[in-house]
Amino acid sequence: MTEKEILSLTAVGLGKKIKSKEVTVIEAVKAVLGQIRSMEPDLNSFVTVDEAFALSQAEAVQKKIDAGELTGPLAGVPVAIKDNICIKDMKTTCSSNILSDFVPTYTAQAVENLIEAGAIIIGKTNMDEFAMGSTTETSAFGPTKNPWNLEYVPGGSSGGSCTAVAAGECFYALGSDTGGSIRQPASYCGVTGLKPTYGTISRYGLIAYGSSLDQIGPVAKDVTDCAAILEVLTSHDKKDSTSVDRKDNHFMEALTKDVKGLRVGIPADYLGEGLNEEVKEAVLKAAKVLEEKGAVVETFDLGRVKYAIPAYYVIASAEASSNLSRFDGVKYGYRAREYEGLHGMYKKSRSEGFGAEVKRRIMLGSFVLSSGYYDAYYIKALKTKALIKKSFDEAFAKYDVILGPTAPTTAPKLNESLSDSLKMYLGDIYTISVNLAGLPGLSIPFGTDHKGLPIGIQLIGDCFQEKNILRAGFALEGEHGYTMPELALKAINGREEK
Repeated sequence: MTEKEILSLTAVGLGKKIKSKEVTVIEAVKAVLGQIRSMEPDLNSFVTVDEAFALSQAEAVQKKIDAGELTGPLAGVPVAIKDNICIKDMKTTCSSNILSDFVPTYTAQAVENLIEAGAIIIGKTNMDEFAMGSTTETSAFGPTKNPWNLEYVPGGSSGGSCTAVAAGECFYALGSDTGGSIRQPASYCGVTGLKPTYGTISRYGLIAYGSSLDQIGPVAKDVTDCAAILEVLTSHDKKDSTSVDRKDNHFMEALTKDVKGLRVGIPADYLGEGLNEEVKEAVLKAAKVLEEKGAVVETFDLGRVKYAIPAYYVIASAEASSNLSRFDGVKYGYRAREYEGLHGMYKKSRSEGFGAEVKRRIMLGSFVLSSGYYDAYYIKALKTKALIKKSFDEAFAKYDVILGPTAPTTAPKLNESLSDSLKMYLGDIYTISVNLAGLPGLSIPFGTDHKGLPIGIQLIGDCFQEKNILRAGFALEGEHGYTMPELALKAINGREEK
């Protein structure tokens, strides 16, 4: 197979070709490394690429596949990992100066599961610093650019992972989702992103932002890939006290085109003011497709979600201020060169190490947790979170799946929303409530706007009901499947011509 043919495959498709000996693991790894070399000067998707490690893994995994020891659908398939997920002996920075030289001594459980399944780790992807941002512009290592148009952002905070998948720099990637950080960039980059039910995938080895909201999840080219990856990632982990022991992890079973009788609700609140008209049209078109395939589609009121953004930013910032207090220049990470006394070292190390958005959220979190404001803000936000969860419980008594937009618009231009924090925060309006309620959410590409930028639609399920959203997503996928950006195709064609 040519390099272009290899890079056009999905993760599951490549796994089949490797098993049937049409492609070797080394060929697959060399194909993505070539694409990375071509694309990275433009995109900046990666913080770290370890070619030698990837090639040595490829040789070892190929031997195991040939010996019949690795038989899973992802054996030999190259993957990229978001740079807030630890891998032993591989630099993990959270795209922050304060961790610019941090090398973990252990590997995250989610990555261990992938390695056990025969995945080939290519490197670590760029992100918003400590996952705080919606554009991947707050990274200390420079912004990542959208492969569909370099003047636009890829979304965030998992923008590097989504860009890498869209541009053929890997076949799938891991991201983390605290308030939409997998689904929103997946929407902007025209790929498929899944945030599982809270507790489904171990958070051991994920550098924490908001502990009650963070969840690792897959970014891939289609729903089938996401289902296969989720099967590998789902496991009970005693090292994570929030990890759930799930028995129903056969997610590939849900991949049937049959949605007859599936009850689909569209919140009227999601189609109101602030939603781009082309995005709205895509959601309504998806609803029509599901209806034609036999699903029952209705609009309904999900009123309390309008309080999701203030509740989220109070809770997430409070947890961030607590989680990030460990980065003090004492045990690991950056330490200021010149300071006076212990407190001086803390202040200078943190002031120089953290970026503006991280400082903003730490200060907001410290404020809402302070003695005079704890009841007025933090406790009130927790009560609001419980009410939002109640609203979803009531909705899922009637519906199997909630359909809506992933983001209110397609990707904004670089520097457009970074200067206006409130505008950036409002970009997460449709994704945040899913994290507050601990629900699973799936973003799939569903057409493009007049500028040629991808539009994503979101499917939300009840807790532990990933199969419902995978089933609906799989039924919709044939209408608007994954396509590779022209920029990425040109890079492949250019190398093949040489």
